[in-house]
Amino acid sequence: MSGALLREWLRQRVPQRGWTVIFRRGRLIWLGAAGGALLLTVGLLVGHYALPAGADRSAPHAGLVTVPVRYATLQNVVTLRGQVGFANSLDVTIDTSALNGTPVVTGHVPAVGAQLAALSIALEVSGRPVIVLPGAITAYRTLKFGMSGTDVVQFKQAMRAVGLDAGDPTNPVFDETAADAIPTLYAKVGYAAPPRADGIDEAVTQARSTEQSAEDALASAQNDLAVSTAGPTAVEVQQADNAVRSAQRALDSAKAATPSDANQIADLQDALTLATTERQALDATPDTRAQQLAVRAASRSLSEARAALTVANHNALPSFPQSEVLFVAQLPARVDKVDAHQGERLAGSAMTLSGTTVALTGSISVGDAKLLKTSDAATFDLPGGGKHAATVTNITPGATADDPSTITLAPAALTAEQIKQLSGQNVKVDVPVGATKGAVLSVPEAALTAGPGGETRVQVVDGDPRDGAKAGTHLVVVDTGLAAQGQVEVTPKSGSLHKNDLVVVAR
Repeated sequence: MSGALLREWLRQRVPQRGWTVIFRRGRLIWLGAAGGALLLTVGLLVGHYALPAGADRSAPHAGLVTVPVRYATLQNVVTLRGQVGFANSLDVTIDTSALNGTPVVTGHVPAVGAQLAALSIALEVSGRPVIVLPGAITAYRTLKFGMSGTDVVQFKQAMRAVGLDAGDPTNPVFDETAADAIPTLYAKVGYAAPPRADGIDEAVTQARSTEQSAEDALASAQNDLAVSTAGPTAVEVQQADNAVRSAQRALDSAKAATPSDANQIADLQDALTLATTERQALDATPDTRAQQLAVRAASRSLSEARAALTVANHNALPSFPQSEVLFVAQLPARVDKVDAHQGERLAGSAMTLSGTTVALTGSISVGDAKLLKTSDAATFDLPGGGKHAATVTNITPGATADDPSTITLAPAALTAEQIKQLSGQNVKVDVPVGATKGAVLSVPEAALTAGPGGETRVQVVDGDPRDGAKAGTHLVVVDTGLAAQGQVEVTPKSGSLHKNDLVVVAR
């Protein structure tokens, strides 16, 4: 709009006096508006006449959205985060409830990073050692003669592992052979065997005294029985025979005398009867019932005394206190943390152990867990860059069917420096769960379309995709294979398809 036309338009719509007032009061505003209108008009004219001759002045065509066909190995990967640490962590607590007095740490406190092997002393508490032995069952009772169980079997196996004989490991009874191995074990680690409980030695002494008294009583009763069953001696028989003959002669003499004495004869007759009865008594079987009862009673007393002595001796056999042993499933073990301090009371955790091998532990969804199995190969990121190989060693389902699973991986051999850098780090882990056999052609899932017959197709660009609708395309029917990370393996069935060919994913 020209300046003259603008003034005429304003004159027609605003009274002359009003227009003059408005123009004078807003002169700067009107000048700016007039200048803007002039610049807009000039810009439109320049844009129109600056286009080259024959240029298309219509709106541009929309271009094709394309991606190149890939040619590479295609694989599906489960990705997770893994915490790097040493495997088989074990929180060590020592049961000191049976100790007399306050349990004080008196020595052998290991340093973090130290390794404990079989027969190592993990700690010294109140002057007594805590001996490390191989085994998966935590010590939960003091092993004594006569006990039986899997913990006894473990003890015997541990003794055999360190070169000591504690008896047949298939026999679950803690017998004399097992007990006799205790002093040898303690001598091997440089400590005295555990002392006997109070009163044990006195009980053994008393049992031995009781046994001796019972033996003496039995011997006396047996002697009395032997005497009573021996019968008369030859002298006793001869004396009895002589007495009978003497009485007979006296009676005969009295009867032959004149005058005879009837009273004397009667007395002599009685004397002969007595002598004869006494002689006959020597031939009778003696009554030894009382002596036999005495022998049986003495024998019972001796058996009871001997059983008591056996029990006392068994009670005096060495035992293995639960507070003086630390069973560790995998040895050697690494000391990761130490909570015990020399000179202080032992309470709660003493230390934390782990295996000496590095492991990666993480969690994965239930769906991903179903794709994995032990022995699957994996890789993880190193702190300084690059990848390192690992192997899935264990997959533990969650507490419920919907809870994530725990996965453990063992890395390939690491240097000491790598272990130092990785310890405690959280790293990205990739576990391939499917891969093609070598390089294959692949396209994005969005490039696949369905044909009228249900066939799968891709639209391949013939010309420059920037030409939009003018770019030529043709369809190629394909077979599909592995799908991974948004890409799908394709094999052309009709037509051809090559690496870097452009396929349409959108317009």
